[in-house]
Amino acid sequence: MLYGAIIGDVAGSRFEFNNYRRKDFEIFSKDCFFTDDTVMTLAVAKAILNCAGDYSRLEDAAAFTMREVGRHYPGCGYGGRFNMWMFSDMPAYNSFGNGSAMRVSAAAYAAESRGQAKELARAVTAVTHNHPEGIKGAESVAVLIYDALHGADMKALRGVAESYYSLNFTIDGIRPSYAFNETCQNTVPQAIEAFLESASFEDAIRIAVSVGGDSDTLAAITGSIAEAYYGVPEDMKKKAEGYLDTRLLNILKEFNKKFAR
Repeated sequence: MLYGAIIGDVAGSRFEFNNYRRKDFEIFSKDCFFTDDTVMTLAVAKAILNCAGDYSRLEDAAAFTMREVGRHYPGCGYGGRFNMWMFSDMPAYNSFGNGSAMRVSAAAYAAESRGQAKELARAVTAVTHNHPEGIKGAESVAVLIYDALHGADMKALRGVAESYYSLNFTIDGIRPSYAFNETCQNTVPQAIEAFLESASFEDAIRIAVSVGGDSDTLAAITGSIAEAYYGVPEDMKKKAEGYLDTRLLNILKEFNKKFAR
């Protein structure tokens, strides 16, 4: 659990500002690193752990923990307004950035129902990304993860995705012209389509990175859904762990122990 988002983030990290629009790249390179996508994914996971099953206070827990964990990594790529939020006590700022969708996967793993997956996704999102498009981006990813975990096939998952976004494109069709974009509206559909066109977890990561644009975040979103559908090979988990420091690795291990399936 949560490895998919981390692997996507790490794999895409070195290409975020130097896109590589092919699939023949080394996923785990010495030039790779974790970014804010991994930090916030694990911060949300810690907030969920700290709630100990009482999710009535999850929104407050998420705001506290995202700041607590995030402040240890001031140079890992936060957006401007999020950085201001993290180092202050400012309220949610109506964002529809793709950060809401890249950090949400823990909500789906903790949920005991599809409805609860939506509720938890909204709670961990509303602390910053309270614009309807920010909420939609996070909810769509959480629902896809939840449904994939509970046996939905690709056809069913495409139907779920299309209830949130128009997917009237293919990855090959958009790859030559797709530009850097940090909004949910122009990242989440592309990340979902990358998963829907994949044949394995690794293939999903390769497709997502090859799209270009905000490659680490796009691949983190794709990876989070792909993990729920395919699982993650053990060797890839081990390699991903090698990029994390002790603080982040401990959160990852604790979350997996708590919500083991």
